[in-house]
Amino acid sequence: MTPRRRWAVLATVSAGLLLISVDMTVLYTALPTLTSDLGADASAKLWIINAYPLVMAGLLLGAGTLGDRVGHRRMYLIGLVVFGAASLLAAFAPDPAVLIAARALLAVGAAAMMPATLSLIRTTFDDERERGIAIGVWGSVAVCGAALGPIVGGLLLEFFWWGSVFLINVPVVVAAFAATLLVAPKSSGRGDKPWDPVASVLVMAGLVGLVYAVKEVTQPTRSLPVVALALLVSVVGFWLFVRRQNRQEYPLIDFALLRDRRIMTGVIAAGLAMFATAGVQLVLTQRLQLVLGLSPLEAGLIVAAFALGSLPAGILGGALLHRWGVRPLLSGGMAVGAVGVALLLLLTPAGHGWLVPGLVLVGIGEGAAMVAASVAIISNAPAHRAGMAASVEEVSYELGSLTGVAVLGSVLTSLYTATVRLPDGVPERAAGGLDEAVAEAATLPPAAGAALLDAANSAFDRGYYLALGITVVALVVGAVHAGLRLRGAPATTPPEAADATETARESAAPGGKGGPHLP
Repeated sequence: MTPRRRWAVLATVSAGLLLISVDMTVLYTALPTLTSDLGADASAKLWIINAYPLVMAGLLLGAGTLGDRVGHRRMYLIGLVVFGAASLLAAFAPDPAVLIAARALLAVGAAAMMPATLSLIRTTFDDERERGIAIGVWGSVAVCGAALGPIVGGLLLEFFWWGSVFLINVPVVVAAFAATLLVAPKSSGRGDKPWDPVASVLVMAGLVGLVYAVKEVTQPTRSLPVVALALLVSVVGFWLFVRRQNRQEYPLIDFALLRDRRIMTGVIAAGLAMFATAGVQLVLTQRLQLVLGLSPLEAGLIVAAFALGSLPAGILGGALLHRWGVRPLLSGGMAVGAVGVALLLLLTPAGHGWLVPGLVLVGIGEGAAMVAASVAIISNAPAHRAGMAASVEEVSYELGSLTGVAVLGSVLTSLYTATVRLPDGVPERAAGGLDEAVAEAATLPPAAGAALLDAANSAFDRGYYLALGITVVALVVGAVHAGLRLRGAPATTPPEAADATETARESAAPGGKGGPHLP
């Protein structure tokens, strides 16, 4: 394959990746407008945001293995079609239930596309240095897409209705589909490999139970039996999934991959980096709009400072990985991100303009860490496990995003509800969330409205500061863990050596190559 075509493949899969990552955060600035127009309550808002990463995380492992079976180019094309159709449905959703369903369908398309993007890069770029740069670009696109989501949403809402944040996906899908047909290498896949949809359902059950438990336990009126039932569903789902994988000849995930400390460290770091990225952007965009009264576009422009740090850090990190190795970029990146979030904590009282330096610093740290995590996972997996390794990495990203939104969003809401002190005569519904308080204040006399907003903003800020504090702790723990686990580990395993090691391991298994994986 010529160099021009290789980089054209990278540009093509990056277009799809940009769609996926933008859609993870594009609703952050659109959420207040959207929920007002559709009449969504606090629970519906959580599921409108979380349906996308939740379904995607549940399907990614199965999608990666299915891509190994039918070919990653075909999976990418199928994902684009589903994503485009779901975008049309979401754009014209008449109520929260339809929008949640459309977000779930968007996740189906994204799950088909995401493992294919990394797998096509893995099989297209043979040179280690070129592959490092390509993965650096891939990681930067993922980070920048998540960072640009709020500004895209804000910009569109300045001129159009909220459905435009989904409708804009359609022309990009059409262009990416045509480009893929022209430049992406064909792959027949391995038709002898079975696909296990039951395992994807089990993972989904585990994730839904976990997220529902987090949502319920953070409510002031929590029901302990409901929490216990949700946790039981989660534990049983995950236990059955692991048990099934250990008994499958061709599992969705070969847990031997995770026994490589470089891969496992990359998985943990990727999850923590996305936990910080998604969580910080969610709570910050809500504060900028609801407390400070900024427009969606103004809030998006401020949050986009994250991309100013993440884009150059990701590309430069990918280019230097073959010299520096994974450890300093992975551990150091999360440490820099922790400093950036701490700076946000300190500078918030100074005004929204002072948040930009902290966001740039967070972007630098997370951009470097995500690229290093990608290389740690993909470059240490054998080539015939490329789809599986890509799925494992992307599951860690989605779980990180899902957990960041669920945990930090629930902390924000629950602390607000538990601590807000409504003035006399104010309806109780104003305690449901800051957006409800803002809407209620607009109907009250000026003095009563101002008193309600003061009480609501103070309660919201308690949750905001706690959410950022939790993020700092998570990143510090991640930095220390990566530094300790990767001490003395070689940077990457050459693909040929990884394949030889995997072949030897499979040949030594009972029944020879391709033998069953024992519990």
